Amino acid sequence: MCELLLFFIRSLRTLFLEESSINDKDGEWLHELAVNNSVLETLNFYMTDLAKVKFEDLALIARNCRSLISVKISDCEILDLVKFFRAAVALEEFCGGSFNEHPEKYTAISLPQKLCRLGLTYMGNNELPIVFPLTNLLKKLDLLYALLNTEDHCTLIQRCPNLEVLETRNVIGDRGLEVLAQSCKKLKRLRIERGDDDEQGMEDEEGVVSQRGLIALAQGCLELEYLAVYVSDITNSSLECIGTYSKNLCDFRLVLLDREETVTDLPLDNGVRALLRGCGKLKRFALYLRHGGLTDAGLGYIGQYSQNIRWMLLGYVGESDAGLLEFSKGCPSLQKLEMRGCSFSEHALASAVMQLTSLRYLWVQGYRASSVVPGRDLLAMARPFWNIELIPSRRVVLPDNVGEPMMVEHPAHILAYYSLAGQRTDFPNSVIPLEPAAAVIPE
Repeated sequence: MCELLLFFIRSLRTLFLEESSINDKDGEWLHELAVNNSVLETLNFYMTDLAKVKFEDLALIARNCRSLISVKISDCEILDLVKFFRAAVALEEFCGGSFNEHPEKYTAISLPQKLCRLGLTYMGNNELPIVFPLTNLLKKLDLLYALLNTEDHCTLIQRCPNLEVLETRNVIGDRGLEVLAQSCKKLKRLRIERGDDDEQGMEDEEGVVSQRGLIALAQGCLELEYLAVYVSDITNSSLECIGTYSKNLCDFRLVLLDREETVTDLPLDNGVRALLRGCGKLKRFALYLRHGGLTDAGLGYIGQYSQNIRWMLLGYVGESDAGLLEFSKGCPSLQKLEMRGCSFSEHALASAVMQLTSLRYLWVQGYRASSVVPGRDLLAMARPFWNIELIPSRRVVLPDNVGEPMMVEHPAHILAYYSLAGQRTDFPNSVIPLEPAAAVIPE
């Protein structure tokens, strides 16, 4: 091995091989790393094929690199990591693994005693005892790929008084959020992704997040800075509660699912106003609703009370162009705006952009195109270094669940952004760059 490569291996402190494939040569290289490196701190093999990795080498890395702090790997049988866990005495973060054997075999697993950030893939109820000895130390818990129901979440969360970051699915339910609010007073970041609707029956109240859980969370976790959540139901009072108690909130993202036919309390105009007025530290804001979720007045409130927000995603909000224009009178700090399911015209979109003086990026999916020449009215926002791209609506044939062809309507898109490099030249066929010359109407 050349001296330069050996020096590189000995000096490496962070190794990322995320979403890649390790071949035979890489396996040899990793063995050299295990033998020669003593300073590695971070090892990331997440979404990587580990077929060519020898678990003995991972254990050797752990023994030699006594400052090894963070390891993320792909799905691999957790029992293959027993020696690694025994050697990794300084490990503070571990994500990955999987459980494919009979539950009684996992009594051999003993996780490093300094672990405070943990995510075990496909962990079920039977494997929870593996985590229990560490729960008092845990600051971050990733349950996005765990196989836990609402009761399991409650059992685990109530043992984690020092938890600061939790990532999970909406199977946590309102009851799980109530336990979280009672047990985890230091919580700063909560991310609740949408789970498989089939994992909860439509009639089952467990595994559903609604205003009940949000109110408990706001009242119990006063240090919350980040909240991203999919909800099945929502009320104005729950948003008002967040505005009242969550004074440290910097990033708020809420998606209203369509699994329920009716929502308790729409539109959410007053709740959104109260949330924005109360959470003055907000820098990022996402609100994805359904038709009727927010009126033009509510959209105007977002503009009026978003003084510091720099990034915003809005879905199915407002009723007409008037709401968008009222919105654009505010948002003095807004740099990036994304909108979906819009009822706004090209002319209103262009006018809004001209009023949003800090805007640097715009993405719109679904809007009312010009009836004469699509994209023509968008040119009202043309200016130096501002690129405008249009993807017209189109129909695409896709197979349905039983393999039969199905016609799907793809709505039109608008993308506009500042670039000192000028218009790009690598457009796919579906993209039309808009330039002033495109405003000419053919006779």
